[in-house]
Amino acid sequence: MAKKSMDTLSISDMQKEIRRRERMVSGHVKKLARRRDKLRGQLLEVETELAKFGAAAGRAGRAARSGAAGGRKRPKNDANLADALAGVLKNATMSVTEVAAEVQRAGYQTTSPNFRTIVNQTLIKDSRFKRVGRGQYTVK
Repeated sequence: MAKKSMDTLSISDMQKEIRRRERMVSGHVKKLARRRDKLRGQLLEVETELAKFGAAAGRAGRAARSGAAGGRKRPKNDANLADALAGVLKNATMSVTEVAAEVQRAGYQTTSPNFRTIVNQTLIKDSRFKRVGRGQYTVK
């Protein structure tokens, strides 16, 4: 149907256009419903396969969380950060970046994305450490 202005269309032409659009939408809805049913079947197959391996087959989406439990697990260390830094800097002078890497190499665990900043703050605040140059620290 050629594009016409709504002012020039007769009521019967408007009704024909409405029926045409309803058929088009109805066909699209049916197509989407068939696709949904097919995907549900595939999902059922995957959940069955997961069940064979003992995996929990739950609904996709947000995981259930209890209380204020967060995303990452906090690692447990034998000593606090200041003690670990003192052990690494004993008889040595290092930059903040070097000491951050060395303390992790020595076994201190962290999941912090800004661990170097935390190390820097600890070196500044703790009285056991002495700044010997720009960004260079040692134990007093």
